[in-house]
Amino acid sequence: MPALAVVLLSAALVVVFALLAAAAAGKLARLDGATYPTALMRAAVTFAAVLTLAAALTGALAQVIC
Repeated sequence: MPALAVVLLSAALVVVFALLAAAAAGKLARLDGATYPTALMRAAVTFAAVLTLAAALTGALAQVIC
């Protein structure tokens, strides 16, 4: 399998996980009684945090592997 395909599939998987985490955070915020804008903000923060964590982990692994 070409390296570009692996990179694209990995990126897609990270985005899917980030979307799932954001949806769960938004739903939990609504169940906790937050308003819709607050729940959306919590979901957005969670989405950004997951993507940031994935980028940091990728950078750390790249330094170890190379």
